Amino acid sequence: MVAVSACLLGYNCRYDASNSACETLIERIRSESVLAICPEQLGGLPTPRSPARIFGGDGFDVLEGKASVIDSEGIEVTEAFVKGAFAALDQIRRYNVKRCFLKSKSPSCGLGKEEGSIGVLAALLTREGFEVEEIKS
Repeated sequence: MVAVSACLLGYNCRYDASNSACETLIERIRSESVLAICPEQLGGLPTPRSPARIFGGDGFDVLEGKASVIDSEGIEVTEAFVKGAFAALDQIRRYNVKRCFLKSKSPSCGLGKEEGSIGVLAALLTREGFEVEEIKS
């Protein structure tokens, strides 16, 4: 089984209630069992919601309490991001996921290859030893 950022599968769960459907990825995993995850929704954030960024570090720092996630309205949403990351990790473990495909340029899912800062879920999964691949879409 693989876990995939739900927005990459066409779910309208991005901050602006859109998706980032990636037909190439969908075709690539067609024969796999798939767990769709949206850590921001799992953390209790609504859709749509204000876009957010990590301040003071990266996703690893957020997990260690050294950085914060702040939305564009100036509201701290760190707790929701951490809660959602751990909820996603619980599901990933429960379903014995082997690989994770996460959306690039996300404060939750991005691996930081483009924007230079790993997201909260990506950091947690990396720390826990999961195979994580960033998908541009």
